[in-house]
Amino acid sequence: MRMLLLGARGFLGSHVQRAASAAGWEVITAGRQPRGPAQRHITIDLTAAGPAGIGAVLTDVAPEAVVNCAGATSGEFPALAAANIDVPATLVRAMLLTRSAARLVHLGSAGEYGRGERGVPVREDSPARPVSGYGATKLGGTLAVAVARAAGLPAVVLRVFNPVGAGAPASSLSGRAAAEIARASAQGDCVRLGNLDAVRDFVDATDMAHAALAAATTPTPHPVLNIGSGQAVSARELVHTLLKVSGLSPEIQESEPGSPRSTDVPWQQADISAARAALGWSPRTPLSCSLTNVWRALP
Repeated sequence: MRMLLLGARGFLGSHVQRAASAAGWEVITAGRQPRGPAQRHITIDLTAAGPAGIGAVLTDVAPEAVVNCAGATSGEFPALAAANIDVPATLVRAMLLTRSAARLVHLGSAGEYGRGERGVPVREDSPARPVSGYGATKLGGTLAVAVARAAGLPAVVLRVFNPVGAGAPASSLSGRAAAEIARASAQGDCVRLGNLDAVRDFVDATDMAHAALAAATTPTPHPVLNIGSGQAVSARELVHTLLKVSGLSPEIQESEPGSPRSTDVPWQQADISAARAALGWSPRTPLSCSLTNVWRALP
């Protein structure tokens, strides 16, 4: 099986690349960087290539599956829109124009849902009411894929909740907390984080990658599938678990400005029953193991 992987240099893309290679896929990466992590890499600016440029790559590679992990998590709205709306919209247009037979797996985000009811796991048919530019633009990408699916493209969006694993970026709670614990311990200081009351669904990044591989080979009637752990965990519990796996014990102060999203979305948990049924997939990695991988991968 041959996969065209977009966004392989990112956190989630790197996990998909490793899982696909381990499973025997021929992985071809494409992106702006001149070198990719796969044996074969195609240098292309996805935000500027247009349908013709991406279509040429599709024709050249002739993949059985396209997995789109490309996107932006921060920045001004125009940059978010270019990465999270324009790229998937151009990609699906190119796939339709070239009559590509590949199955498309597009990574969406739990940020598309916005605020839900405390104690009620969010389902794929829950209203999408994003509260941030990131969530709004990710929803725009999901809608572009939905339009292409209606036009006949075999495609599914995986709404990934809060991924945790080796290489977790500083923009994520686990990556930020791990780096802060390391800094505080080295300097004899306390750990300085924002308010940790928010409750989230944390999913292992390798488990997420296995879901992407399952979606690349399994037809599903669902246009969107939630990929999470199915468990609600407070940010405070995550940080304390990270302290345990680190073996360190600095004091924690919740004194820094927190993420606005923590206030806007205080509680979120995925209902993953549809993904279990459609893909035969289930999360397998305990949060403590995911956090151990975060800690061990720190530079």
